[in-house]
Amino acid sequence: MFITNTETLPGKTIIDCFGVVSGSTVRAKHVGRDIMAGLKNVFGGELRGYTELLNESRDQALQRMTDQAAQLGANAIVNVRFSTSSVAAGAAEIYVYGTAVRVE
Repeated sequence: MFITNTETLPGKTIIDCFGVVSGSTVRAKHVGRDIMAGLKNVFGGELRGYTELLNESRDQALQRMTDQAAQLGANAIVNVRFSTSSVAAGAAEIYVYGTAVRVE
């Protein structure tokens, strides 16, 4: 499956358009990560626990979007965008969307 944030794929022709596909996941913070994040706020440095959490969330949302596109018969997703939002205290959503297409 080709995935790109551009409107087209160089060297490929879009032959079918299946419409918008999306994937999302909502994740909550972990108490242990919050304690370490508090210490990092005092001393500085990367919040690795949160970085890992965001990477896992992004991968899961992408996989859900890709699965949806494959079910439609697409072999590519163009114009992909990510969005994040806070849905509750301590919980955030990662949302990804794009246009499912078939290219040759």
